[in-house]
Amino acid sequence: MTIERVAIIGLGLLGGSVGLAIAEHLPEVETTGYDADPAVRARAGERGLVGTVSETAHEAVAAADLVLFCVPVGAMARAAAAIADHLPEHAIVSDVGSSKQSVMDALREALPGRIVIPAHPVAGTEQSGPDAGFASLFRHRWCILTPPADADPTAVVALTRFWEALGAKIEIMDAAHHDLVLAVTSHIPHLIAYTIVETASDLEEVTRSEVIKYSAGGFRDFTRIAASDPTMWRDVFLSNRDAVLEMLGRFNEDLTALQRAIRRGDGEALFDLFTRTRDIRRSIVEQGQDDARPDFGRKDH
Repeated sequence: MTIERVAIIGLGLLGGSVGLAIAEHLPEVETTGYDADPAVRARAGERGLVGTVSETAHEAVAAADLVLFCVPVGAMARAAAAIADHLPEHAIVSDVGSSKQSVMDALREALPGRIVIPAHPVAGTEQSGPDAGFASLFRHRWCILTPPADADPTAVVALTRFWEALGAKIEIMDAAHHDLVLAVTSHIPHLIAYTIVETASDLEEVTRSEVIKYSAGGFRDFTRIAASDPTMWRDVFLSNRDAVLEMLGRFNEDLTALQRAIRRGDGEALFDLFTRTRDIRRSIVEQGQDDARPDFGRKDH
């Protein structure tokens, strides 16, 4: 099974980056694209995010070997239904969503009998829209594939090779396990970031100008995360609610223990906690998942 024609539904940060990465790394592959927003379609054409910007979703997928849904996870079912009658029999259907079990269920229900292999490239920025995409977004980043138990092995291999060609490293994972892992590593951190930024903005004793003026590195990192696309993250939390709520419960228990240690003046408990977490940070840097330079490589202007 080879992938010679790719249809991208949704031409924002991820969809646009996929299109640009294909043009750079797989120039022989034809790309079509569609976005529900006419302004996005127009800008995608101006930037050359795909070879052909179609006016309808079914036109975009008519000859595709791979259909990649790059829309918020809450819109997956609707987007899949729009192409159901025009999808080629042999086409692989995949996505780039941050939650996987709900996406798999939605795509398989909307496209019964079709080849559905959900995927999650663990890459992105706080920017969104057709101007945000860039070809190197997936370079040296993980892309997690969550094929169902009955997935065609040749299709899994084809999708693996596709993402590897764009620079990604591949991991195969059960969809439910993916959702639990990402609840810890991505979804809860985003929830905390949104909450702490909102807390800071609500403090009567601290003005908005002071929050902005005196933002230290940690708070700046929180605001970067909290600037992520609201529609996408609303849908992520709703679609992965069970795993998020389970991990949020665990986090609240740990936060209560930390609160108790501070109240009791238990410096040893605090030191042990901070030592363990520093070791995790070092492991992330050693595996090439972040920058070890001072202030996380941030360049202040």
